[in-house]
Amino acid sequence: MLTEREVISTIDMLRSEHLDVRTVTLGLNLFDCISDDFGTFSFKVRTKIHKFAKNLVSTCNEVGDRYGIPVVNKRITISPIGTVCAGFSRDQMVKTCQLLDDCAKEAGVDFLGGFGALVEKGITPGERNLIDALPEALATTSRVCSSINVGSTRAGINMDAVKLMGHRILDVAEATADRDGLGCAKLVVFCNIPQDVPFMAGGYLGVGEADAVISVGVSGPGVVKKAIDRAVKREGENLNISEIAEIIKTTAYKVTKVGQLIGSEVAQRMNLPFGVADLSLAPTPAIGDSVGEIFQSVGLSSIGAPGSTAVLAMLNDAVKKGGVFASSQVGGLSGAFIPVSEDAAIAAAASSGKLTLEKLEAMTCVCSVGLDMIAIPGSTPADIISAIIADETAIGMINAKTTAVRLIPVPGKTVGERAEFGGLLGGADIMPVQQGTAADFINRGGRIPAPIHSFKN
Repeated sequence: MLTEREVISTIDMLRSEHLDVRTVTLGLNLFDCISDDFGTFSFKVRTKIHKFAKNLVSTCNEVGDRYGIPVVNKRITISPIGTVCAGFSRDQMVKTCQLLDDCAKEAGVDFLGGFGALVEKGITPGERNLIDALPEALATTSRVCSSINVGSTRAGINMDAVKLMGHRILDVAEATADRDGLGCAKLVVFCNIPQDVPFMAGGYLGVGEADAVISVGVSGPGVVKKAIDRAVKREGENLNISEIAEIIKTTAYKVTKVGQLIGSEVAQRMNLPFGVADLSLAPTPAIGDSVGEIFQSVGLSSIGAPGSTAVLAMLNDAVKKGGVFASSQVGGLSGAFIPVSEDAAIAAAASSGKLTLEKLEAMTCVCSVGLDMIAIPGSTPADIISAIIADETAIGMINAKTTAVRLIPVPGKTVGERAEFGGLLGGADIMPVQQGTAADFINRGGRIPAPIHSFKN
């Protein structure tokens, strides 16, 4: 139970510290919509999404108003389309993406995730058609997000898929060149993708999930920063790292309780099961709502300075411990995100050269996701993009953790110029990419075998 002091501090979080529920996400299983006839498939999908999602936005707003806790985004995740629509052609995959976009607009949700494929061990013709459809599909829609899982600890890394994604990311960027390659902000390449992520762009509903389920993604990096700042002001140099970790853990507990409260009530009102609470610290471009600023509160001059990986490891672990204590249904990614364009302090550190792509890669060994929302020169070769994906996937595979890559090669722009994506996606200066070539390595294809410890179970 929360003490009276903890209730008051939670109210203060709501008033002045950017505490919100980042997303309530409705997961829908579409396997009962499978049909070889596109017209029949389209009818079934529209009917199911309308049936379950028609009251999602209004219910979230009612619950948020009741508790005075804003639900910033309302989203939908679906079964992976690469599996559901295994027999579809490339053109049918484009039409499917447009269908899903229309359904998302009709439901009034911000994003719909699940236009993706699980290709860590091989690519079916349907999955290949989906990947080939990505440039046109993401350029002609506004709310659909795509995730492609190319590796796992149990399967290894599908280097044919890694090579293919390097080319498709460039194609998606070119197809949305008039918007600084915005389509790539809706496309993420994963290793060890969880099946219950409520956050975008990686959200989808796994094949073992319920027919319909409500999950919630909470946030609050500003809350964590303010809690540390208050303790530092009170204790000064007497505050040690163990005590800071305890502050983060306690704060994460309270934030998760808030998310669990909102998610559970939305699920109850919609007569659906509650899935998971993803307690990831997801920043926004707003000042004071930054993961990067937490590093400064702990004692570093900036994120990217020596010690950043250690601080991130401590932060991620403390968030997970606090969240798991608050809810028995923690899932998704649950930790700390470090998306460059979506976090003002991280974007500033990258712009000044204090945070490099190589340092970001090192930090992904201990964070929740990986190389996220990073703008790079539009002239970056496909083999280099594929090699970056391979490196990040290898970190996830060997360490049995989720990693991901969401790079945005900005057409017509180079290092030092700026890309703007708008809204929660923010903007960032274009970062340099290490010089070299990986073409011979990437063109070999095949699979990097699963590590020896993948057989321990």
